[in-house]
Amino acid sequence: MEPPAAKRSRGCPAGPEERDAGAGAARGRGRPEALLDLSAKRVAESWAFEQVEERFSRVPEPVQKRIVFWSFPRSEREICMYSSLGYPPPEGEHDARVPFTRGLHLLQSGAVDRVLQVGFHLSGNIREPGSPGEPERLYHVSISFDRCKITSVSCGCDNRDLFYCAHVVALSLYRIRHAHQVELRLPISETLSQMNRDQLQKFVQYLISAHHTEVLPTAQRLADEILLLGSEINLVNGAPDPTAGAGIEDANCWHLDEEQIQEQVKQLLSNGGYYGASQQLRSMFSKVREMLRMRDSNGARMLILMTEQFLQDPRLALWRQQGAGMTDKCRQLWDELGSEEEEEVAATSPRHTVFGRALLAGELHWNDAYLQRILASDSYGPSLTGSMGGDKPTFDPQGRPLWLGEPFPTACARVDTLRAHGYPRQALRLASAIINTLRLQQRHQLESYKQQKKELLQKGSTCITNTEGWVGHPLDPIGCLCRALLEACRLEEETLTLYPDSGPEKRKVAYQHVPVPGSPGESYLVLALEVALLGLGQQRALPEGLYAQDKVVRNEEQLLALLEEVELDERLVQVLRKQAGLLLEGGPFSGFGEVLFRESVPMHTCARYLFTALLPHDPDLAYRLALRAMRLPVLETAFPAGEPHPSPLDSIMSNHFPRWFILGHLETRQCELASTMLTAAKGDPKWLHTVLGSIQQNIHSPALLFKLAQDACKTATPVSAPPDTTLLGIALELGLQVMRMTLNVMTWRRREMVRWLVSCATEIGPQALMNIMQNWYSLFTPVEAATIVAVTGTTHATLLRLQLDTSRREELWACARTLALQCAMKDPQNCALPALTLCEKNHSAFEAAYQIVLDAAAGGLGHAHLFTVARYMEHRGLPLRAYKLATLALAQLSIAFNQDSHPAVNDVLWACSLSHSLGRHELSAIVPLIIRSIHCAPMLSDILRRWTLSAPGLGPLGVRRAAKPLGADRAPLCQLLDAAVTAYITTSHSRLTHISPRHYGDFIEFLGKARETFLLAPDGHLQFAQFLENLKQTYKGKKKLMLLVRERFG
Repeated sequence: MEPPAAKRSRGCPAGPEERDAGAGAARGRGRPEALLDLSAKRVAESWAFEQVEERFSRVPEPVQKRIVFWSFPRSEREICMYSSLGYPPPEGEHDARVPFTRGLHLLQSGAVDRVLQVGFHLSGNIREPGSPGEPERLYHVSISFDRCKITSVSCGCDNRDLFYCAHVVALSLYRIRHAHQVELRLPISETLSQMNRDQLQKFVQYLISAHHTEVLPTAQRLADEILLLGSEINLVNGAPDPTAGAGIEDANCWHLDEEQIQEQVKQLLSNGGYYGASQQLRSMFSKVREMLRMRDSNGARMLILMTEQFLQDPRLALWRQQGAGMTDKCRQLWDELGSEEEEEVAATSPRHTVFGRALLAGELHWNDAYLQRILASDSYGPSLTGSMGGDKPTFDPQGRPLWLGEPFPTACARVDTLRAHGYPRQALRLASAIINTLRLQQRHQLESYKQQKKELLQKGSTCITNTEGWVGHPLDPIGCLCRALLEACRLEEETLTLYPDSGPEKRKVAYQHVPVPGSPGESYLVLALEVALLGLGQQRALPEGLYAQDKVVRNEEQLLALLEEVELDERLVQVLRKQAGLLLEGGPFSGFGEVLFRESVPMHTCARYLFTALLPHDPDLAYRLALRAMRLPVLETAFPAGEPHPSPLDSIMSNHFPRWFILGHLETRQCELASTMLTAAKGDPKWLHTVLGSIQQNIHSPALLFKLAQDACKTATPVSAPPDTTLLGIALELGLQVMRMTLNVMTWRRREMVRWLVSCATEIGPQALMNIMQNWYSLFTPVEAATIVAVTGTTHATLLRLQLDTSRREELWACARTLALQCAMKDPQNCALPALTLCEKNHSAFEAAYQIVLDAAAGGLGHAHLFTVARYMEHRGLPLRAYKLATLALAQLSIAFNQDSHPAVNDVLWACSLSHSLGRHELSAIVPLIIRSIHCAPMLSDILRRWTLSAPGLGPLGVRRAAKPLGADRAPLCQLLDAAVTAYITTSHSRLTHISPRHYGDFIEFLGKARETFLLAPDGHLQFAQFLENLKQTYKGKKKLMLLVRERFG
C-alpha cells in the first residue's frame, strides 16, 4: 500500500543557502541534548512536515534537516514487531529464517552499502552472499517514513510475506544504529528550487539518459501535458515530491500489506487441519495483541482483515448446509478470533456465539462517569460511600471502589482491553475495583450459606449456582485479571527478544510486591493469587461438548502454571491459608464446599497445587482441603463406593456418560492428587489411613487404583533407606481392592497385577504372603493362585528375600501346597499339573493331588489334560501311574477314520509305547481301548507295526525280559490287526463315494499302505485280492481309477 504522503505536492519556495547539516547533531558524552534536537524530536513524531511548512513561513534548513533526521523510527523493537510473526521456528533452526534475525546478521556482516536519505525517503543496497556455487546477490531497498513510522517499503527481492523482508530490516537497523553515517539530504524539491533553468534542463536530461528505458515514455507524456496550457497538471500549484513526507490529512500508520494478510489468512484457513497452519494463525492473533498494546492502529486493521477472511471461509456454508459442527481446531481459532474482537469492544453475554458476544459488546461504552472516575485516579475523594444511581453501592465498607455495572466476565474483558491497548495503570485500577466487588460478594455468599447450611446438609445435594463458570469461559476472565496483576509485579530485564515465552532457556519469572494505591497492606501480587483461587475454587457445572470441556481443563492448567511461577512468601502464604479456609466453608458456591452439584467440575488439579503449597505451612489445612477435593460426584451417584465401573481396567466408558468427554482425564487428575497425598503422608500413619479411606471411597477405576498401589509401594521402599511398613500396607490394601474389583474380568493386565501383589506382600513379610494365599478365593482365579501366587511365593528368590528359618519356611510351603490343592479341586483342568508340581516334595500332598486328578477324570477331565499329567508322571519315574492316566485318557478319546492329523496322535503313540515298555499284560489291556477309540486305519497300522518290531517289557537297566517279538497274527495283536484291516476297508469305501480324479493318485498310495497291513495276516494276500475284486465290481463306473488299480495291483 502506497500512502498518500509519499506523493505530497510541494511548491517551489526559495530556501536559504545550505548551512552546516550537522549542526546540533552530535553532543559530547554527559552533555545535555541541544534544544534544537529536543524540539525537532517532538515535532518529528507529532507533526506532518506539511503542517510545519504551513505553520511557519520560513523554516531554516538546519531545522528542516533535524526534523527530517528525527522522523525515522528510533526503536528496534518496532522494526522487530513488523519483521517477525511471533511464533518459535522449528527446532534446530535457531531463528535463522526469521526476517529480523536475518536482517541483523546482514547488518553485522557489513552487507549494507550506499545508504542515502533524501528527505523522508531512505535507500540503500544490500549485498547478500549466495548459496555455495552461486554468485552474490544485490538488492536495492527503498523506505518511506513519516512521524517515526515506516509508511512504505520496496525491495528488489520481491518478498511476498506479511511483514518486512530481511533486507528492509538490515537497512532500517543501519539507519537506527548508524544514523550519523547516513548521507542526509533535504527533500528533492528543496534541491530543485535552488537550480536555474539551465541546471534544471541538464538535470532532467541526465536523469532521462540514465534511465531512458524506464522513464522515457513517462517523461514525454508529462512534457506534453505541461506544454498544454489548459491541462490538469497546470491547474495544480507545485508538484509531487515522494521525499517530502506526509500531508496533514494523511493517516499516520506503519506500512501493512493488507492484500498479503488477506491472502495468507485465506490460505492458512484452507490448511486449518494442520498444526503449522493453526500455529501461524494463533501467532497472527498474538501479533494483533502486540500491536494493540503498543497503541498501533494496525492492530485493529489487521484484526478486521482477518475477520473478513474468517467470514468468507467456504467451510462455514458447508457446515451450515450439512448441519455439522466445526472441527475442534477450527473452533479454537474462532474462539481466539472472538476473544480478540471482544477485546476491541470489551463485552460478553452468557450462552452466545462468538460473534453474538462481539456484537453485543458494541453496545457497551466507556463514558460512564463512575467508570471514568475509577480509571482516572487512585484516590476517590473524601466520600467513602455512595451509589451508582440505584441501589448498587460504589464503595465497600472499607471505602474501596466497587464495579457492579456489568457481569464479571465483561468487566474482566474491559481490564484486558485496557492492558492490550497500552493502558496498564487504568487496567490495574479497574481490576482492583472488580476484586473488591468479588470479596464483597464472597462475604454475602458465606452469610447466605450459613442461613441455609442445615437444610442443605440434610438434603445432601445442591443446585449449581453458576452454570457458566469463570474458568474455561470464552473470555477467560480470571486469566485476564491474573495476567494484568502479575504483569505489574514482574521483575525482568528489558531485552529485545523475539519469543519471550518460548524455548528451553526460558528464564524463571520473578515477582515483587507492588502496593495497591489506596489499600494499605495490599499488593497486586496478593490480589492476583486471591482472584486466581476464587476462580479456580468456584463451583460450576461442566459445560457441554468436548471442546468446551477440554477448554476448562486447559484454562485451569494455564492459571495454575501462572501461580506456580510465583514464589510464596509469608504474605502470600497467609492469603493462601485464608482463601483455603473460605473455600472449605463456601458451601454451594465453592467446589470445595460440603455439598456438591452432581455434574460440577472436580477440584483435583487445583487441590493438588493448594496441597503442595500449604503442606509446609499448615499440614492439617492442606490435608482437609485435598481430601475434600477427592470427590467426583458424577461417579459417586452412578457407582456406590468400592464398586468398579463397567470397564474396570480402563476409564469410564463414554456411552455411560455421554456428556463427560474428559472423564478419563479427570479421573487421572484425581489419581495424581491421591498419589501426592500418599507420598506426602509417608511416615504419618494417621494421615496415611485417612487418605486410604478417601481413595477407597472416591476412586472407582481399578487401573488407577493399581497405579496408586504401585506408586505407594515404590515410595515406601527407597533404595537407601528402610521401608515404610505403613505405606507398604496401604499399597497392599489398594492392590487387594483391585484384585477383588477385577476378579471376574479377565484381561492381560491381571497377570501383571497378581505378580506385583505377591511382590508387595513379600516386601511386607511372610504373614502378608500367607494371608493372600489363605484368602485366595476372593482375590484370584484358581489358575492365578496356582500358577502365579503359589509358585512365585515359594521361589528361591522369594525365600531368600524373606530370610525365614526352617519352621517358618515349611509353614509357607504348607500354605502354598494347601492353596494348590484347593485350586486343583476347583479347576482340575488347569490347576492339577501345577498342584502336582508344587507338592512333589511332600508325599501326602502329592498323593492328594494325584487322587484329585483321578476323581476329575471320572468327572470329565479331558484327554489332553490327562495325557499331560500322564507324561509328567512318567517324567517323575512313576510309569504305572502314567499308564493308568493314559488309559483314562484313551477311554475318553475318539479318532475318526479321516483324522490322520488329530492333535492326540502323538499322545496315543506315546501311550502305546508306554504300555509296550511295561509288558505284555499292560499291552493286552490297552489293545481294546485302542480299538474302541481309534478308527483311523493308518494310525492303527502304525501302532501295530511299532508293537511287532520288538518284544514288550523292559527289564532292569532297560534290558528286555523276552527276546521274541509279538506276532501280528497272535493275541493280543491279532485283534488290532483285524481292526486295522476293517478300518482300511471302511475308509476305502468312504473315500470312493465322493472321490475326484485329482485324488486318484492319493487313493492308490492309500491302497498300497492297506496291502502292507493285509499282508501281516497269514491269508492276507487272499483277503487283499478279494478286497480289490470287490472294489472293481462295486466301482466299475470309475473306469480310469479301476485302470490305475489294475496297473498297480493287477
